[in-house]
Amino acid sequence: MQIQVIFDPGCPWCYIGKRQLEPAITMRPSVQVDLAWWPFLLNPDLPPEGIDRTTYLIRKFGSEARVGRVHLAIADVGESVEIDFAFDRIRRTPNTVNAHRLVRFARTYGCADRMVESLFYNHFVRGRDIGDARVLANIGSELDLDYRLIRAHLASEADLSTIYAENARAHRLGINGVPAFVFDGSFVTCGAQEPTVLARMMDVTQEAAESGWTAAALGDELSPLLDQHDMGRKAPGS
Repeated sequence: MQIQVIFDPGCPWCYIGKRQLEPAITMRPSVQVDLAWWPFLLNPDLPPEGIDRTTYLIRKFGSEARVGRVHLAIADVGESVEIDFAFDRIRRTPNTVNAHRLVRFARTYGCADRMVESLFYNHFVRGRDIGDARVLANIGSELDLDYRLIRAHLASEADLSTIYAENARAHRLGINGVPAFVFDGSFVTCGAQEPTVLARMMDVTQEAAESGWTAAALGDELSPLLDQHDMGRKAPGS
């Protein structure tokens, strides 16, 4: 079963959603799962260097008091999935195009899943700027990827058009918020769902496959997209 996670590494709810998907997969040890990472840009119009975090949040939420309430609510949920959000350490809201490109680069070396986790951790726990190419190269080198190759990759235009095309395709399919989870190209659920909900989606997908039923709800557009994004590896517990 292929599970595509539509995500942005600058989204705290995507980090929570990833942590909730992991136990869902463990709940279904008989299901062989291929995880894939589908890029989504929450802030496609940000400058390459990102924007001051406080400025961004006040524009989005209206006041520092409201920002504080939002962060507290997210942190409370984060604790339940063992994420120690440290929003006070984040100085800039990043443009995440290069972070998505780094995930694709890591896929070549079989460590896309680890890279996604590392990007989330470094941004939301350590407060590192995942829009900075040097920071991204350092994060990659911590996973034993070659620093110089990453810098060269990010200095080129490799995968840029692909990231933007995938983001646009997600919007055309009606995905306007993340995380979202696509199960075998047939079923979609959005939001940071509880593990039991995600496990049930796996059940429904498997039952549909065994009965020979295929979803028409996403039309013919989604299946080719999934076919060309075999990004993942077998997830733990499968």
